[in-house]
Amino acid sequence: MPKTVVIPPGTGKPLAPYVPGTLADGVLYVSGTLPLDAEANVVHEGDAGAQTRHVLETIKGVVEAAGGSMDDVTFNHIFLKDWADYGAINAVYAEYFPGEKPARYCIQCGLVKPTALVEIASVAHLGKPA
Repeated sequence: MPKTVVIPPGTGKPLAPYVPGTLADGVLYVSGTLPLDAEANVVHEGDAGAQTRHVLETIKGVVEAAGGSMDDVTFNHIFLKDWADYGAINAVYAEYFPGEKPARYCIQCGLVKPTALVEIASVAHLGKPA
């Protein structure tokens, strides 16, 4: 099955061998996204809400670069560093998914950057190419 790599303009160098998104058979897989700037530095240290907004804006950029919108997101994998941030993460998350919510799971775990508080990976169904 052919696949298309999705790298939005202005994307920084990844921390490991991966791309921001891969589109295959109308399904977009967005890599785990941390709150990083173009130089791979964590932004908004200590603010889970601001980090979540940064992560979701980055994911939105990948989805839009593939020709979709956040309404096309069907599943999110959420990783948080501390359950104490769950409310702040959910408050921002709800802004990006105001209507029907995508399925998701959320787990607490250590993240690759110690000052990162949240990481999200997404799946979006964009439909089959014409």
